[in-house]
Amino acid sequence: MTKTILAALIAAQALVAASPALAVEENNVSNGLTAAGAPLGLHGVDPVAFVTLGNRIEGSAKFTAVHDNVAYYFASQENLDAFKAAPGRFTPQNGGYCTFGVSVGKKFDGDPKYAAVQNGKLYVFLNEDILKAFQKDPAGTIAKADANWKRIRSTAAADL
Repeated sequence: MTKTILAALIAAQALVAASPALAVEENNVSNGLTAAGAPLGLHGVDPVAFVTLGNRIEGSAKFTAVHDNVAYYFASQENLDAFKAAPGRFTPQNGGYCTFGVSVGKKFDGDPKYAAVQNGKLYVFLNEDILKAFQKDPAGTIAKADANWKRIRSTAAADL
């Protein structure tokens, strides 16, 4: 009986752990789960440091918060506390997907190596060339991405 209960608990845990992966790809996350039980967002870069300092600083699993089934790492307790107080202020736009990609109706990886903060919001991009394209018309790209995001948010990347 003990083995049966253990097997049932393991199966239930596997279903619970898999549930974020089964959800539609509304957030760009790394494969696998963090110790917090959610996949990692923003490649582990501290979003508060990005928005407030404009710096790409690696976060630490020691300072983790989960928001919308995405785990974010922070460089300090202060940044973690700031995020917990206002997560919407710091999460990357367009679910962390490449903003330029979203502006053309696609979901490409948003790499925090290539990011911009515009009007206090964090936008990430696929690569340096795409970031440069964004910089030619940030307002236009953001407007197109905002319109498209409403349409593609709940669509799997492979279906776009």
